[in-house]
Amino acid sequence: MEFYGRAAVGEYLGDRIVYRNLSPVDERLPSLSVVQHELFLPAGNIPRKTQPEYAQVVVHLLHRARALDATGTPIGRLIFIGDTRMNDATAFANICRAGEWPGLAFIGSEDAQPANVERLSIEAGMGLYLSNRWSVLADFDRYCASQGLPIDEYAAVVIDLDKTAIGARGRNAHVIDQARVAAVRETVARLLGEDFDQESFIKAYNQLNQVEFHLFTADNQDYLAYICLILGSGLYDQEELVNRVRAGEVVSFRQFIDQVEGNTGELPSGLASIHSEIYANVRAGDPTPFKPFRRNEFLATVERMGFLEDDSPVEKMLAEEILLTQEVRQLAEQWQQRGALLFGLSDKPDEASLPTLALSQKGYRPIHQTITHAVGDR
Repeated sequence: MEFYGRAAVGEYLGDRIVYRNLSPVDERLPSLSVVQHELFLPAGNIPRKTQPEYAQVVVHLLHRARALDATGTPIGRLIFIGDTRMNDATAFANICRAGEWPGLAFIGSEDAQPANVERLSIEAGMGLYLSNRWSVLADFDRYCASQGLPIDEYAAVVIDLDKTAIGARGRNAHVIDQARVAAVRETVARLLGEDFDQESFIKAYNQLNQVEFHLFTADNQDYLAYICLILGSGLYDQEELVNRVRAGEVVSFRQFIDQVEGNTGELPSGLASIHSEIYANVRAGDPTPFKPFRRNEFLATVERMGFLEDDSPVEKMLAEEILLTQEVRQLAEQWQQRGALLFGLSDKPDEASLPTLALSQKGYRPIHQTITHAVGDR
C-alpha cells in the first residue's frame, strides 16, 4: 500500500451526493419531497436503498444532474461502484431497471485470499464484476469498454461512499465501524452519567449487534443505541430481554419502545425527555430517531479523518484513519475527464454526515468534503 496525498471525495463528486434522507447536498437538484411529488410517489416516506422507489428517485436525480452540465447528452448506461453484493447489487439492478439502462457494477471487498474476479450476469444487459481487490478497478474500466459499455459522456457512474470511496471494505472499513461504536458509547455514557457501566454496555452492544437479533433491532444502529441506553438505565435486564426476544415474546423494536413508553415513570430522571424525543421520532417514521447519537457519530467520524501526519506509516493510517480509496479516486477522476456523470450515494444518516450550523461555523465540513489521506495498492 502507498500514500497518495490528501484529498476529499468532494474533489470528484462535488456536492452531487445523497445521504440517507435522499435530498441532494447540491441545492440545484430537487429535494426528496419535490421528487416524490414529480414522480407521484407516496410523500413522507424515505425509501431504503434496496427498494424500487429509491431507484426511481435516484434515476430522476441523475437525469436532472445530467441536464445541469450536458444538456442534450442522454444517459445511455449505468456504472455502479460499491462494496456489498446484497445491498449495492440490488440497488444497481433496480436503478438500471428504473432508468431502462444497461449497466455493470463493480463490487469490491478485499480479503487475504488470492486475487480473484467473478463476472455474473443478472439479466440481459446487466452484470456484476466481483473482486477481492480494489486494485482491479482499472481492469473493470477496460472490461466495461469490452462489453460495449464504455465509461464516457453517455455513462452515469454511481459511487457508494461508505466503505467504497472512503474506508474501503476489507482494507480500512473497520475504522468507520470504530467511529460508530465510539459514538454509541459516548452518547449512552453521557446520558447515564455515573450510572454508566462500560463493561455492561460492551456486552449488550456486542450481543445485540449480531445477526441473530436483526429482526428485533432491524439492523438499525439508532435502535441498538437506544436499547443499550435503556438496558444501562436498569429498566430491563439484558439476559431477560435476550431470552424474551429468543422466545418470540419481543419481536420488534417498536414493541420494545412501546413497552418502555408504558413504564416511563420508572426511568431515571433525565432519561424521560430523551426517550420522549426518540419515541416521537419513531412514531413519525424517522429511520434515524436517536439524533444525539448520530451527531456524535459525525464528530467521531471526522475526528478520524486526516489527523495523522503525512509521514506516518501507511499501516498506521490504515489502522487509525478513515482513508480515501485511491483506486476509486483515480478512476473517478479519469471518468470525469471523459465526460461521465458522477453521483454519490450514502446510506449514512444526514445527521451523521453533515455538520450542524454551529459546527459549520467552527469549520467542520460534510464527510464528503473533509480532507483525509488517500491510500491505495501499488
